[in-house]
Amino acid sequence: MQALKSVYSQEELFNNAVGLLKNLIEIPSFSKDEYNTSVEIENFFQKKGITPTRFKNNIWAVNKHFDEWKPSVLLNTHHDTVKPNKGYTLDPFVAIEKEGKLYGLGSNDAGASLVSMAQTFLHFYERKDLKYNLIIALTAEEEISGFDGIEALFPQLPNIELAIVGEPTQMNLAIAEKGLLVIDGEMKGTPSHAAHPNEDNAILKCMQDLQHITQFKFPKISDYLGEVKITLSGIHAGVQHNVVPEACHFTLDVRVTDAYSNQEAFEIIQSQMKSNLTARSFRLNSSKIELDHPFVQAGLAIGRTTYGSPTSSDQAIIPCTSVKIGPGDSRRSHTADEFIELNEIRQGIEIYIRILEQVL
Repeated sequence: MQALKSVYSQEELFNNAVGLLKNLIEIPSFSKDEYNTSVEIENFFQKKGITPTRFKNNIWAVNKHFDEWKPSVLLNTHHDTVKPNKGYTLDPFVAIEKEGKLYGLGSNDAGASLVSMAQTFLHFYERKDLKYNLIIALTAEEEISGFDGIEALFPQLPNIELAIVGEPTQMNLAIAEKGLLVIDGEMKGTPSHAAHPNEDNAILKCMQDLQHITQFKFPKISDYLGEVKITLSGIHAGVQHNVVPEACHFTLDVRVTDAYSNQEAFEIIQSQMKSNLTARSFRLNSSKIELDHPFVQAGLAIGRTTYGSPTSSDQAIIPCTSVKIGPGDSRRSHTADEFIELNEIRQGIEIYIRILEQVL
C-alpha cells in the first residue's frame, strides 16, 4: 500500500514546533510543578483536532487509527525543567530568537525534542497503513527521576514494543545509557580532643577508603559504555576545629554500565570498602538496544551514528526496549543562557520522520 502523505507540509510542522516551544519556554515548569505546561500541550493537540489523555501532569495520545491488536511505538520526552542557574544573562522565561537560535530555559533540554516529536506525531496521526500504532507521551518529573512521570504513566499505556526517548543527542542514536546509583556512606571512628593522639580518626580512615574506591576498576568493560565510573561528589565531617568527629559522611555518584545491574555494582563497591554504605535507590539501571534493531538500522541507513550515553534519562525507568535520540546538544543542558539552534528543530522533525517511515 502506498503511504499516505501528511496533511502538513514540512514548513508548517517547523513553524508549529517553533511556536509551541516559544510558548513552553515562557511557562515555568519546574519538576513537580508542570501543570501549566501540561495545559499548553493539551491545548496544542486539541487545536490540531487530537484529543489527548491526561494522567497527573503527563499528556499522551494515540494515532487516529489506533488498533489494539497492533504493537505500539512510543515517542516520549519531558516538559519539566531544572531551575535556572545564577549565570543567566538573559531572562530564562522569555523566548528570544536571534541569529538562528532560540534562547530560553528548557529550549535544548528537552523542549526541542518535545516539539519535534509533537510534529512527528502530527505527521503520522492520520495514516491508516501503519504496521505499529504511534503513541506520544509528554511527561513530568524527568529531571528528578520522579515517581509521577513516565514511571506512573507507563502502566496506563497500551503494549509498547519500542520507546523513543527524546533528549539532546544531535539526532544521533544513543543505543546505550549508563544507569545511576547514588550511594551515601559513613565511616565511624573515635571522637576525641584534637590535641591528643587518635589512631581511630574517622576522617583519615574515610580518606583511605575513598582513595581506594575511586581508583578501583570494575573487571567488566561494556562494549557500548566502557567502564563503570565512580565519582566522589560530597563529603562532610566535623563542626569545630578542636574536636575529632565520631564519623565522616560522603556521597558517591556511580554511573553503571550494561555489564552490571545497580544491585551488583553496589555489592561490589561494598565489598571493596570498610565504610557503611546505603544506596538511595536501585531503580535507575542501565539500558541498551541491539545494533540490529530495525530502528537503529534505519537510523544508520540515513547517516546517523551510534554511541553510548554517559547521562541518564527516563530510559532508566522505561520497562521495554528503548533508544535515545533528539535535537540539541547535551553539553548545553542545565547551562546559563540555554539555547537551541532553529535548524536543529527542523532537522529533528525530518530525521524522526525519515527513520519512522522505515519502521512504521
